[in-house]
Amino acid sequence: MMDYDLWLILIEISNYQKIKLIKKYKTAENVYNNFENILKENEVVRKKLKNFQKEDLNYAVLKLKEVIAREKINYITYANPLYTEKLSGILSAPFFLFYKGNIDVINNKSIGVVGARKCSSYGIAVTKLLTKELITNNITLISGGARGVDSIAHKTALENDGYNICVLGCGIDIAYPTENKVLFSKIAEKGVVISEFLPGTRPLRENFPKRNRIISGLSSGVVVTEASEKSGSLITARLTLQQQKTVAVVPGSILYAGSSGSNKLIRDGASICTDKEDLKSLLSLEHIDIGPMNFTPEKSEILDLITDSPIHIDDIFKNTSVDRGALYALLFEMQIKSEIICLPGNYYVKTI
Repeated sequence: MMDYDLWLILIEISNYQKIKLIKKYKTAENVYNNFENILKENEVVRKKLKNFQKEDLNYAVLKLKEVIAREKINYITYANPLYTEKLSGILSAPFFLFYKGNIDVINNKSIGVVGARKCSSYGIAVTKLLTKELITNNITLISGGARGVDSIAHKTALENDGYNICVLGCGIDIAYPTENKVLFSKIAEKGVVISEFLPGTRPLRENFPKRNRIISGLSSGVVVTEASEKSGSLITARLTLQQQKTVAVVPGSILYAGSSGSNKLIRDGASICTDKEDLKSLLSLEHIDIGPMNFTPEKSEILDLITDSPIHIDDIFKNTSVDRGALYALLFEMQIKSEIICLPGNYYVKTI
Protein backbone atom coordinates (compact mmCIF):
# COMPACT_ATOMS: atom_id res chain seq x y z
CA MET A 1 0.00 0.00 0.00
CA MET A 2 1.32 3.43 -0.96
CA ASP A 3 2.42 5.68 1.90
CA TYR A 4 1.35 9.01 0.44
CA ASP A 5 3.08 11.12 3.08
CA LEU A 6 6.45 9.50 2.34
CA TRP A 7 5.76 9.89 -1.36
CA LEU A 8 5.29 13.65 -0.96
CA ILE A 9 8.32 13.86 1.33
CA LEU A 10 10.49 12.30 -1.38
CA ILE A 11 9.29 14.46 -4.28
CA GLU A 12 12.08 16.85 -5.24
CA ILE A 13 10.22 20.14 -4.97
CA SER A 14 10.68 22.82 -2.32
CA ASN A 15 9.16 22.74 1.14
CA TYR A 16 7.22 25.84 0.16
CA GLN A 17 5.63 24.08 -2.82
CA LYS A 18 4.76 21.00 -0.75
CA ILE A 19 3.12 23.12 1.95
CA LYS A 20 1.26 25.07 -0.73
CA LEU A 21 -0.11 21.80 -2.13
CA ILE A 22 -1.19 20.60 1.32
CA LYS A 23 -2.97 23.88 2.01
CA LYS A 24 -4.94 23.39 -1.19
CA TYR A 25 -5.50 19.62 -1.21
CA LYS A 26 -5.42 18.95 2.59
CA THR A 27 -3.74 15.51 2.41
CA ALA A 28 -0.83 13.89 0.60
CA GLU A 29 -3.20 11.29 -0.79
CA ASN A 30 -5.26 14.01 -2.45
CA VAL A 31 -2.07 15.49 -3.90
CA TYR A 32 -1.17 12.07 -5.30
CA ASN A 33 -4.62 11.53 -6.80
CA ASN A 34 -4.66 14.99 -8.38
CA PHE A 35 -1.05 14.99 -9.46
CA GLU A 36 -1.71 15.09 -13.20
CA ASN A 37 -3.91 18.18 -12.78
CA ILE A 38 -1.28 19.79 -10.53
CA LEU A 39 1.33 19.41 -13.28
CA LYS A 40 -1.02 21.15 -15.71
CA GLU A 41 -1.90 23.99 -13.33
CA ASN A 42 1.35 24.59 -11.45
CA GLU A 43 4.12 25.79 -13.75
CA VAL A 44 6.77 25.80 -11.01
CA VAL A 45 6.13 22.17 -10.10
CA ARG A 46 5.88 21.17 -13.77
CA LYS A 47 9.28 22.68 -14.59
CA LYS A 48 10.90 21.15 -11.53
CA LEU A 49 9.48 17.69 -12.22
CA LYS A 50 9.98 17.52 -15.96
CA ASN A 51 9.49 13.93 -17.24
CA PHE A 52 8.55 12.78 -13.70
CA GLN A 53 5.77 10.23 -13.21
CA LYS A 54 4.23 9.79 -9.77
CA GLU A 55 4.82 6.03 -9.94
CA ASP A 56 8.57 6.65 -10.29
CA LEU A 57 8.89 6.90 -6.49
CA ASN A 58 7.16 3.63 -5.62
CA TYR A 59 10.41 1.75 -4.98
CA ALA A 60 12.00 4.65 -3.07
CA VAL A 61 8.93 4.88 -0.81
CA LEU A 62 9.17 1.16 -0.03
CA LYS A 63 12.87 1.41 0.80
CA LEU A 64 12.29 4.42 3.05
CA LYS A 65 9.48 2.56 4.84
CA GLU A 66 11.89 -0.30 5.51
CA VAL A 67 14.50 2.05 6.95
CA ILE A 68 12.15 3.88 9.30
CA ALA A 69 10.66 0.59 10.48
CA ARG A 70 14.09 -0.93 11.10
CA GLU A 71 15.45 2.18 12.86
CA LYS A 72 12.20 2.84 14.77
CA ILE A 73 11.86 6.29 13.27
CA ASN A 74 8.63 8.27 13.24
CA TYR A 75 7.71 11.27 11.14
CA ILE A 76 5.28 14.14 11.08
CA THR A 77 4.29 16.39 8.17
CA TYR A 78 2.81 19.83 7.74
CA ALA A 79 -0.61 18.23 7.29
CA ASN A 80 -0.57 17.31 11.01
CA PRO A 81 -2.23 20.02 13.20
CA LEU A 82 0.38 19.48 15.93
CA TYR A 83 3.14 20.33 13.48
CA THR A 84 1.38 23.28 11.89
CA GLU A 85 0.61 24.95 15.22
CA LYS A 86 4.20 25.05 16.36
CA LEU A 87 6.23 25.47 13.17
CA SER A 88 4.02 27.30 10.69
CA GLY A 89 5.69 30.61 11.56
CA ILE A 90 9.25 29.40 11.05
CA LEU A 91 11.34 30.83 8.25
CA SER A 92 11.18 28.43 5.28
CA ALA A 93 9.20 25.92 7.30
CA PRO A 94 10.17 22.28 6.63
CA PHE A 95 7.37 20.16 5.21
CA PHE A 96 8.26 17.21 7.45
CA LEU A 97 10.28 16.14 10.46
CA PHE A 98 11.62 12.71 11.29
CA TYR A 99 11.79 12.05 15.01
CA LYS A 100 12.55 9.59 17.78
CA GLY A 101 10.83 9.99 21.14
CA ASN A 102 7.79 11.98 22.19
CA ILE A 103 6.87 14.54 19.53
CA ASP A 104 4.33 16.15 21.88
CA VAL A 105 7.29 17.71 23.70
CA ILE A 106 7.51 20.35 20.96
CA ASN A 107 4.35 21.87 22.48
CA ASN A 108 6.19 22.57 25.76
CA LYS A 109 7.57 26.01 26.45
CA SER A 110 11.17 25.63 25.36
CA ILE A 111 14.27 27.78 25.57
CA GLY A 112 17.31 27.23 23.37
CA VAL A 113 20.75 27.07 24.95
CA VAL A 114 23.46 27.33 22.32
CA GLY A 115 27.12 28.22 22.03
CA ALA A 116 30.58 27.19 20.94
CA ARG A 117 31.70 23.66 20.19
CA LYS A 118 35.10 24.50 21.68
CA CYS A 119 34.01 26.17 24.89
CA SER A 120 36.09 27.25 27.85
CA SER A 121 35.69 26.11 31.45
CA TYR A 122 33.77 29.32 31.99
CA GLY A 123 31.41 28.46 29.13
CA ILE A 124 30.89 24.97 30.56
CA ALA A 125 30.10 26.31 34.03
CA VAL A 126 27.68 28.95 32.75
CA THR A 127 25.90 26.47 30.48
CA LYS A 128 25.41 23.99 33.33
CA LEU A 129 24.22 26.65 35.74
CA LEU A 130 21.72 28.33 33.43
CA THR A 131 20.39 25.09 31.96
CA LYS A 132 19.70 23.76 35.44
CA GLU A 133 17.73 26.89 36.27
CA LEU A 134 15.65 26.56 33.11
CA ILE A 135 14.82 22.96 33.98
CA THR A 136 13.82 23.88 37.56
CA ASN A 137 11.36 26.34 36.01
CA ASN A 138 9.74 23.53 33.98
CA ILE A 139 11.26 24.82 30.75
CA THR A 140 12.14 22.32 28.03
CA LEU A 141 15.73 22.58 26.80
CA ILE A 142 16.28 22.75 23.05
CA SER A 143 19.67 22.62 21.39
CA GLY A 144 21.52 21.11 18.46
CA GLY A 145 23.29 18.05 19.88
CA ALA A 146 26.74 19.30 18.83
CA ARG A 147 29.94 19.10 20.84
CA GLY A 148 30.55 21.75 23.47
CA VAL A 149 27.72 23.93 24.78
CA ASP A 150 24.93 21.93 23.06
CA SER A 151 25.97 18.60 24.56
CA ILE A 152 26.61 20.11 28.00
CA ALA A 153 23.14 21.68 28.00
CA HIS A 154 21.46 18.42 26.94
CA LYS A 155 23.33 16.41 29.57
CA THR A 156 22.54 18.93 32.31
CA ALA A 157 18.85 18.80 31.41
CA LEU A 158 18.91 15.00 31.67
CA GLU A 159 20.78 15.10 35.00
CA ASN A 160 18.04 17.35 36.38
CA ASP A 161 15.19 15.16 35.05
CA GLY A 162 14.20 17.70 32.42
CA TYR A 163 12.79 17.47 28.93
CA ASN A 164 15.06 17.83 25.88
CA ILE A 165 14.50 18.67 22.23
CA CYS A 166 17.55 17.86 20.12
CA VAL A 167 17.60 19.09 16.51
CA LEU A 168 20.11 17.26 14.31
CA GLY A 169 21.97 18.51 11.24
CA CYS A 170 22.02 15.03 9.66
CA GLY A 171 19.78 12.02 9.20
CA ILE A 172 18.15 10.88 12.42
CA ASP A 173 19.73 7.45 12.04
CA ILE A 174 23.22 8.97 12.20
CA ALA A 175 24.88 9.87 15.49
CA TYR A 176 26.92 13.03 14.98
CA PRO A 177 29.12 13.50 16.81
CA THR A 178 29.55 9.75 17.25
CA GLU A 179 30.23 10.02 20.99
CA ASN A 180 26.69 11.36 21.47
CA LYS A 181 24.92 8.20 20.35
CA VAL A 182 24.00 7.25 23.92
CA LEU A 183 23.06 10.85 24.72
CA PHE A 184 20.60 10.98 21.82
CA SER A 185 19.03 7.71 22.97
CA LYS A 186 18.58 9.05 26.49
CA ILE A 187 17.03 12.28 25.18
CA ALA A 188 14.49 10.26 23.17
CA GLU A 189 13.39 8.32 26.26
CA LYS A 190 11.63 11.37 27.70
CA GLY A 191 12.05 14.12 25.12
CA VAL A 192 12.51 14.05 21.37
CA VAL A 193 15.28 14.01 18.75
CA ILE A 194 14.23 15.52 15.42
CA SER A 195 15.65 16.06 11.94
CA GLU A 196 14.36 17.53 8.69
CA PHE A 197 16.83 15.43 6.71
CA LEU A 198 16.16 12.05 5.16
CA PRO A 199 17.65 9.03 6.97
CA GLY A 200 21.20 8.45 5.80
CA THR A 201 21.93 12.16 5.23
CA ARG A 202 25.51 12.90 6.25
CA PRO A 203 26.34 15.85 8.55
CA LEU A 204 27.30 18.22 5.75
CA ARG A 205 28.39 21.77 6.59
CA GLU A 206 25.42 23.35 4.83
CA ASN A 207 22.93 21.34 6.92
CA PHE A 208 23.62 23.15 10.17
CA PRO A 209 22.35 26.65 9.31
CA LYS A 210 19.12 24.94 8.19
CA ARG A 211 19.00 23.05 11.51
CA ASN A 212 19.46 26.31 13.43
CA ARG A 213 16.30 27.90 12.05
CA ILE A 214 14.28 25.02 13.53
CA ILE A 215 15.87 25.57 16.94
CA SER A 216 14.91 29.23 16.76
CA GLY A 217 11.44 28.39 15.48
CA LEU A 218 10.65 26.01 18.33
CA SER A 219 12.15 28.23 21.03
CA SER A 220 10.39 30.90 23.05
CA GLY A 221 13.82 32.48 23.41
CA VAL A 222 17.49 31.60 23.19
CA VAL A 223 20.40 31.82 25.63
CA VAL A 224 23.91 32.12 24.17
CA THR A 225 26.43 31.20 26.84
CA GLU A 226 29.65 31.58 24.84
CA ALA A 227 30.37 31.95 21.13
CA SER A 228 33.23 32.94 18.87
CA GLU A 229 32.64 35.02 15.75
CA LYS A 230 32.47 31.86 13.61
CA SER A 231 30.07 29.98 15.87
CA GLY A 232 26.92 28.64 14.22
CA SER A 233 25.01 29.61 17.36
CA LEU A 234 25.13 33.21 16.10
CA ILE A 235 22.86 32.15 13.22
CA THR A 236 20.38 30.72 15.72
CA ALA A 237 20.52 33.92 17.75
CA ARG A 238 19.97 36.20 14.77
CA LEU A 239 17.08 34.12 13.45
CA THR A 240 15.52 34.28 16.91
CA LEU A 241 15.88 38.07 16.98
CA GLN A 242 14.25 38.28 13.54
CA GLN A 243 11.23 36.53 15.03
CA GLN A 244 11.14 39.19 17.78
CA LYS A 245 11.96 36.65 20.46
CA THR A 246 14.36 37.19 23.33
CA VAL A 247 18.05 36.39 22.94
CA ALA A 248 19.89 36.50 26.27
CA VAL A 249 23.67 36.55 25.99
CA VAL A 250 26.19 35.91 28.75
CA PRO A 251 29.07 38.39 28.40
CA GLY A 252 32.62 37.14 28.29
CA SER A 253 36.11 38.59 28.46
CA ILE A 254 36.94 41.04 25.68
CA LEU A 255 40.40 39.46 25.67
CA TYR A 256 39.08 35.97 24.84
CA ALA A 257 38.34 35.23 21.17
CA GLY A 258 35.87 32.53 22.20
CA SER A 259 33.55 35.22 23.55
CA SER A 260 33.90 37.71 20.71
CA GLY A 261 30.82 36.50 18.84
CA SER A 262 28.52 36.52 21.86
CA ASN A 263 29.83 39.90 22.99
CA LYS A 264 29.07 41.36 19.56
CA LEU A 265 25.53 39.98 19.74
CA ILE A 266 25.08 42.20 22.79
CA ARG A 267 26.57 45.13 20.90
CA ASP A 268 24.14 44.53 18.03
CA GLY A 269 21.00 44.48 20.16
CA ALA A 270 20.69 41.17 22.01
CA SER A 271 19.87 41.32 25.72
CA ILE A 272 22.69 40.98 28.20
CA CYS A 273 22.42 38.38 30.95
CA THR A 274 24.55 39.69 33.82
CA ASP A 275 22.73 38.32 36.86
CA LYS A 276 19.83 36.21 38.06
CA GLU A 277 17.35 39.05 37.73
CA ASP A 278 18.24 39.47 34.05
CA LEU A 279 17.56 35.80 33.37
CA LYS A 280 14.28 35.95 35.29
CA SER A 281 12.91 39.00 33.52
CA LEU A 282 14.22 38.26 30.03
CA LEU A 283 12.77 34.75 29.88
CA SER A 284 9.74 35.30 32.14
CA LEU A 285 10.74 32.59 34.59
CA GLU A 286 8.61 31.89 37.65
CA HIS A 287 11.51 31.65 40.05
CA ILE A 288 15.24 31.76 39.85
CA ASP A 289 17.99 30.64 42.15
CA ILE A 290 21.53 30.95 40.92
CA GLY A 291 22.86 32.54 44.06
CA PRO A 292 26.21 31.58 45.56
CA MET A 293 26.49 27.90 46.45
CA ASN A 294 27.16 26.84 50.02
CA PHE A 295 30.84 26.04 50.27
CA THR A 296 34.10 26.90 51.99
CA PRO A 297 36.37 28.79 51.71
CA GLU A 298 34.40 32.00 51.50
CA LYS A 299 34.35 34.21 48.47
CA SER A 300 36.83 36.60 50.08
CA GLU A 301 39.38 33.78 50.19
CA ILE A 302 38.96 33.21 46.45
CA LEU A 303 39.43 36.91 45.84
CA ASP A 304 42.64 36.73 47.88
CA LEU A 305 43.93 34.15 45.39
CA ILE A 306 42.91 36.16 42.31
CA THR A 307 45.07 39.27 42.15
CA ASP A 308 46.25 41.71 39.49
CA SER A 309 48.54 38.94 38.21
CA PRO A 310 46.85 36.22 36.11
CA ILE A 311 46.29 32.91 37.90
CA HIS A 312 45.25 29.68 36.18
CA ILE A 313 42.05 27.88 37.12
CA ASP A 314 44.06 24.79 38.12
CA ASP A 315 46.11 26.84 40.58
CA ILE A 316 42.96 28.30 42.09
CA PHE A 317 41.54 24.81 42.45
CA LYS A 318 44.73 23.45 44.06
CA ASN A 319 44.65 26.15 46.71
CA THR A 320 41.03 25.66 47.79
CA SER A 321 39.01 22.79 49.18
CA VAL A 322 35.99 23.67 47.05
CA ASP A 323 34.47 21.26 44.52
CA ARG A 324 35.42 22.14 40.95
CA GLY A 325 31.81 22.52 39.86
CA ALA A 326 31.08 24.86 42.76
CA LEU A 327 34.22 26.83 41.95
CA TYR A 328 33.10 27.35 38.35
CA ALA A 329 29.72 28.57 39.59
CA LEU A 330 31.37 31.04 41.95
CA LEU A 331 33.75 32.31 39.27
CA PHE A 332 30.77 32.85 36.97
CA GLU A 333 28.97 34.87 39.65
CA MET A 334 32.07 36.97 40.27
CA GLN A 335 32.51 37.65 36.55
CA ILE A 336 28.94 38.82 35.97
CA LYS A 337 29.42 41.15 38.96
CA SER A 338 32.61 42.47 37.28
CA GLU A 339 34.75 41.48 40.25
CA ILE A 340 37.09 39.39 38.07
CA ILE A 341 37.66 38.73 34.38
CA CYS A 342 38.64 35.56 32.55
CA LEU A 343 41.63 35.74 30.21
CA PRO A 344 42.44 33.34 27.35
CA GLY A 345 43.65 29.98 28.59
CA ASN A 346 41.47 30.00 31.74
CA TYR A 347 43.53 32.59 33.60
CA TYR A 348 41.76 34.92 35.99
CA VAL A 349 42.60 38.41 37.23
CA LYS A 350 40.92 40.83 39.61
CA THR A 351 39.33 43.84 37.93
CA ILE A 352 41.07 47.13 38.50
